[in-house]
Amino acid sequence: MELINGNEIATAIVAELKEEVSQLKGESPCITFIRVGEDPASVSYVNKKNKIAAEIGMIPKLELLPLDVSQADLFAKIDALNADPSVHGILIQAPLPSHIDEVETFRRVSPQKDVDGFHTENIGKICQEDETGFVACTPAGIMELLSRSSVPLNGKHVVVLGRSLIVGKPVALLAMQKQSWANATVTVCHSRTADLPSITKQADVLIAAIGKPEFVTKGMVKPGAVIIDVGINRVEDSSRKSGYRLVGDVNFAEVSPIASQITPVPGGVGPMTVAMLMKNTLKAFKLAQN
Repeated sequence: MELINGNEIATAIVAELKEEVSQLKGESPCITFIRVGEDPASVSYVNKKNKIAAEIGMIPKLELLPLDVSQADLFAKIDALNADPSVHGILIQAPLPSHIDEVETFRRVSPQKDVDGFHTENIGKICQEDETGFVACTPAGIMELLSRSSVPLNGKHVVVLGRSLIVGKPVALLAMQKQSWANATVTVCHSRTADLPSITKQADVLIAAIGKPEFVTKGMVKPGAVIIDVGINRVEDSSRKSGYRLVGDVNFAEVSPIASQITPVPGGVGPMTVAMLMKNTLKAFKLAQN
């Protein structure tokens, strides 16, 4: 079994982006984060993204709005950033308060600045294999992990466990593209799939993004399969100071001995998401120059 080290691959991507940004003349890529409220997880995520953007040589900015901000005021802020030519990428940190329509908020961001890849237009561009679009960061990171770990998808059976708009649907669309790094046969499973193990056991590459801790067990996996674990779940653990531990959607102890390659949690897909956000921001900057 070979461990796919997302930390190492993400660090390499950040170094590549830093080198490319250092060669730019004049203006630097700018990403603006919009955070609503003081949710501790959101604060932590934005701080991490901010730090990596600065490390690369980009200009990170933060727009902090109160938890009770109206949807109209939030949209006005997004509109102002859309109109600002010095801002190349906009990221709205989820989750948003319940009184804000999350889908409409993501759609409000200009497709040309949608470095999160959630806008309807950018999702449509994946279907059309239009490379001017932005791919959501986690699916893009999964494809990068597979490519840099020398996992060929051509002619392989990829099974995606989960159908979310953030991971499942876009990663399925990417894996089936007519590209040298794709060309897979893709099956998408979910919570309503009948006889799930019979399908997951067919996978040459299994991408688990169902949001249930340690859901995928040894009996659901074909020996020699490549396992990409997208899940990040907190489970109680009284032996730890924090009171919990992080686990994926795959039972690592059971599955890793029979997998050919597998991502750990943490340290697998997670670090790639931030790296691909920065890659999208540089892409947005370049497209804005044309």
